[in-house]
Amino acid sequence: MVTAFGLSAGTAVALGLSRFAYGLLLPPMRADLGWTYVEAGALNTANGAGYVVGALVATWTARRWGTARAFLAGFLASVLVLLATAATTSLSLLVALRTVGGITTALTFILGAGLAVAICPTQDPRRRGTLVGIYVAGVSIGILLAGVAVPIILEAGVHQWPVGWIVLGLMGAAGLPAAWWAARRVTEPVGGGTAMLAWHELRQLAPTFAGYGLFGAGYVGYMTFIIALLQKQGSSSDQVTWFWCVLGLFAAVSTLLWGRALGAFHGGRGPALVFGVTMLGTLPVLVDSGPTAMFVSAILFGGSFLAGPTAITIVAQRQLPASSWTAAISLLTVSFATGQAAGPVLAGAISDATDSIAAGFWVSPVLLGLAACVNLLQRPPAPAR
Repeated sequence: MVTAFGLSAGTAVALGLSRFAYGLLLPPMRADLGWTYVEAGALNTANGAGYVVGALVATWTARRWGTARAFLAGFLASVLVLLATAATTSLSLLVALRTVGGITTALTFILGAGLAVAICPTQDPRRRGTLVGIYVAGVSIGILLAGVAVPIILEAGVHQWPVGWIVLGLMGAAGLPAAWWAARRVTEPVGGGTAMLAWHELRQLAPTFAGYGLFGAGYVGYMTFIIALLQKQGSSSDQVTWFWCVLGLFAAVSTLLWGRALGAFHGGRGPALVFGVTMLGTLPVLVDSGPTAMFVSAILFGGSFLAGPTAITIVAQRQLPASSWTAAISLLTVSFATGQAAGPVLAGAISDATDSIAAGFWVSPVLLGLAACVNLLQRPPAPAR
């Protein structure tokens, strides 16, 4: 378990600091740079597009340089991109940096997941679920760190957003020694030379591929625009800070619990349950603008959304042989990242067209509900002959 905690520093950088913390920095960057909602969403769309590329080359990179070495290289590059984001106000350069960051964070997350799975050589699904849950819980650590640091920095004004990126990069760099130590303790997992599965394996996982893509589009729309929505509804800066911290705290605790519980579900019922609860978490802030709805949303959404990758990883492990796990996680992440690329710009376009951020925000519950329904179509693997 200590090794899984060390690897979780990679998820803290890949998602907690690189992707989700942008939700905290989006409002000041939009105000300081005069962006529309489409332009603000475009940065996360670029990040998602880069994530697709990173997912496609992840297994090839692991085969070429070794999983641990490629994981650490992606980690270091992700930190450097965070620091470089503070150096420009050009939208085109920021989009380019977010694209590169998407590639490097995909390598970090996918290869780290492969290492986390390889920690446990036994076939105990609950044990594996716990280890994957610990690994994914690192995301919530990044969320909590960003939730504490960024609001303090922005107290000096919206023009301080570059300092926010620098601090995020420095926090990510602080986790690199733990990740290096953990990665070196894991025996290299077995994987294919490309990010492709056999046709029958792709067909076997088709509902999971589709559902995970819808989930990616739905949840990232929430994480991209939730702070802007809360501020539009009149929430104070202190309330927003507490909201973000509650979301991160429940994400940390619940991910560990989900990891063990999901090992008991078969077929696509585990992901469907996670996606359904996540959908419920998006609704309170849409039907009420008060603080109670805000914190109920933080509890429900924070308590479920990070279990998505855990649930999907467990499905892949059960459906496919060990030699296909890394390739399966890679391709599932392609679907997930494609959804992440589409979600923010779709929500931003609707918000701009209607002049209402809440209108675009409805994209999240609709897509998350569809994701839950699609994953119910995933059947358990056929018994071995």
